[in-house]
Amino acid sequence: MKPAFDSVRRARPLLGTFVEISAGGARRPALDAAVEGAFRAVAEVHRLMSPHEPHGDVGRLNTEAARRAVRVHPWTYEVLRTACELHEVTAGVFDVTFGPHSLRSAPPSRSAIELLPGQHVRLHSAARVDLGGIAKGFAVDRALACLRASGIPQGVVNAGGDLAVFGEKATVVVIRDPRQPKRELCRIEVKNAALASSGGRFDPFESAEPMDAEIIDPATRAPARGILGATVRAPSCMIADALTKVVMLTGESTAPLLARYDASAFLVSADGDVSATREWSDGVHEGLARAFQGR
Repeated sequence: MKPAFDSVRRARPLLGTFVEISAGGARRPALDAAVEGAFRAVAEVHRLMSPHEPHGDVGRLNTEAARRAVRVHPWTYEVLRTACELHEVTAGVFDVTFGPHSLRSAPPSRSAIELLPGQHVRLHSAARVDLGGIAKGFAVDRALACLRASGIPQGVVNAGGDLAVFGEKATVVVIRDPRQPKRELCRIEVKNAALASSGGRFDPFESAEPMDAEIIDPATRAPARGILGATVRAPSCMIADALTKVVMLTGESTAPLLARYDASAFLVSADGDVSATREWSDGVHEGLARAFQGR
């Protein structure tokens, strides 16, 4: 007789959204302990990388790193290293800094962040750091790593739509229309992968229409308007989270960058055009995949 295994599902307010963690395939005490550990990891990322935590790493960088090198947690250093790499390969399109440095005449691919040995970081000029475009995905990855390290065979971590899945079971995710958030565009199966979305803000109490996207073009300092919504599937949620911002700003020209990171994308343009990379159709439910064939 096979042993009976349980599953648990918990949600908590973190990272400026609700984080939901599901785990299964083990006994209840092990699942409870693993989920608690995963939430602790998310809370630690929040503490380290929220700009509203004055004693966290980002808070200290923004008040001290223009004057001296600041030592940060290895997690923060890893996120900054990835952000700097993306800044370079996108010629400055992906940028986690803001402030007067944006007006300098230096090449756009040169980040205002300087990474030094021993997890030390300096900021040039009066730049400030905001990891909101990448840290949420990293937190999802850390939570998933905690579940795996606890020996849990199946898990899903979802932070406001940025999610990652591992195990034998695929998770079906609904992709909604950024123009009409109650309307479903497609469903996609996610298995041992991550998914992240970006798009216009939506306030049903103000208007039935979505507002401007929260993604700011570093070249113009204006909200992205060419793409209304983008969803990226990638091996890690940190990469998926970051690449959605690049796709929102550059559209279909992002294809080579997506390939570099083994990622795929689905996007809705401002004129209502729906497109996706060929890799995206893997896992799209039968009957809906035809909408993306040949795009």
